[in-house]
Parts: sequence; structure tokens; C-alpha cells
Amino acid sequence: MEFENILFEIEGKIAKITINRPQFLNALNKKTFEDIEAAMKEVYNNFDIKGVIITGSGEKSFIAGADIKEFADFTPAQGEELSTNGQRIFKIIEDSPKPVIAAINGFALGGGLELAMACHLRIASNNARFGQPEVGLGVTPGYAGTQRLIQLIGKGKAMEMLITGDMIKADAALILGLVNHVTTPEELMPKAEELMNKINFMAPTAVAATIRCVNAYFTEGVDGFKTEAKEFGQCFGTEDFKEGTGAFLEKRKPSFPGK
Repeated sequence: MEFENILFEIEGKIAKITINRPQFLNALNKKTFEDIEAAMKEVYNNFDIKGVIITGSGEKSFIAGADIKEFADFTPAQGEELSTNGQRIFKIIEDSPKPVIAAINGFALGGGLELAMACHLRIASNNARFGQPEVGLGVTPGYAGTQRLIQLIGKGKAMEMLITGDMIKADAALILGLVNHVTTPEELMPKAEELMNKINFMAPTAVAATIRCVNAYFTEGVDGFKTEAKEFGQCFGTEDFKEGTGAFLEKRKPSFPGK
């Protein structure tokens, strides 16, 4: 599979997606969105892939935002289309049945923070900076930043970040719950891999079901309690459930088939 603006690698059970436009601080443009969507399609369709780590090329920037020159002359209709498409692609990440971890190095601004927030977990290096600076350009966040930031850190602090455009450092992001862990730049990928390997030891069908349950809480018109009850029941029909309970009763480590 050929990509223009990302690197896509599979190491064991983990797929790594690296946004690879370091000369533009990995800013998101139309082609990069297309590459991300194609890579996630491969993740969905490849049974051997159990999880994904998304990062940015170089230490300066995870993703510094959108490629502004690409939409500077857009009409309102084109702007809405751009937003709708970006939200759709980031929802593919959020709804992935396989866990997605953002390994955030340097700037995660605008669309970069929005992509990170679509991931299930976020790990940051201590040089990371987070922000939604769009109001300084005369526009709102477009890829669900106004929605997911509130979900993660609450309305008050989210509103402050959104309408001031201020950046926050990694330690503040950790306190707010925007990221799960903070490391040195050297330990960023090893920590992401460690966490992913821990998840991959669990039952893949149960991990996927849990992701659907959590996402149901934030989905309009969906009853999260009913979703949990349904997913819980469905687990009883999986080979993973039989293996997990059998291993527990036999006092051995499970080996989940992912079915």
C-alpha cells in the first residue's frame, strides 16, 4: 500500500501510523486525511493487527494543525464540507474496534489535538504542547474539537482553551485528564508500545465491545446502559469468553483467539 504523507508500518500485532510532513510540522491537508482513512481501513480489515499507535514525524510536532493555505479561500459551503469530512475520518479512529493510542511529540494544535482526542488513549512527551488556536484565525475548530475537548476535560477549562486559543503544557494536560501519561521524548514510543502490549494481552472481542460501550455514552440517541447489557451478553457467545473463563478456572494464562 502506497502513502504520500504518512508512514504505515506493522510490527508484530501493532500498526504504526506516522504523519510524515515534518517540513510543515505535520500539518493536515486533504491528501493526509486520505492517507489516514486508507491506513485505518487496513487496520479494520487486517485480523493480525490488534492495535494502532499514531504519532508525528520528528520531535517538534505531532500535528501542528491544518494546512491553512489549502482552505484560505474556501466558501462557507466548502468549509462545512471540509469539517464534515474531517469529522467522519476522525470518527473512524474513535469507532475502531482495535485500540488506538496517540503518541504525542511536540505540538498538538488544532486538527492535531482533534485527531489525538479521537484516539482512545493519549501519551505525551514532556515537550508536548496542546491547544485549539482556531479563534485566532477567525474560525472555530472543525473536526469535533469543541465536542471532544469538553468530554475529556469538562466545560469550564475547555471553554477557556477554545475561546482564548491558549496552549497548555504536557503536565497541565495530564492534570486535566487530556492525556493518560507523560514521558520523556526518548520513552514516548516505548511507553505507547508497553501500554498497547498490555491491552493486546486482553481479549480482543471484549476490548472492542468495551470501546463500543464507552462511545455509546457520548452518542446522541443511544442508551449506553442498554448497549452495555447487549455487549455483555454477546461476549458469552465468543471463543474469547470460553478461553478467558477456562484459563481462570484452570489457573493458567489465557491465549485469546480474538473470536
